[in-house]
Amino acid sequence: MVATRRRFDPNLQKVRILEGGAKKRVLVCTRCLKANKIIKAA
Repeated sequence: MVATRRRFDPNLQKVRILEGGAKKRVLVCTRCLKANKIIKAA
């Protein structure tokens, strides 16, 4: 018997990205970073 159900939360990182030509600080999951789904701002 499991007393409390375990939660698997996403591993979020605070990253600066380019969105519409502007730099934004956004919470992005590490899976998305690894899969190159977002473009990091330099």
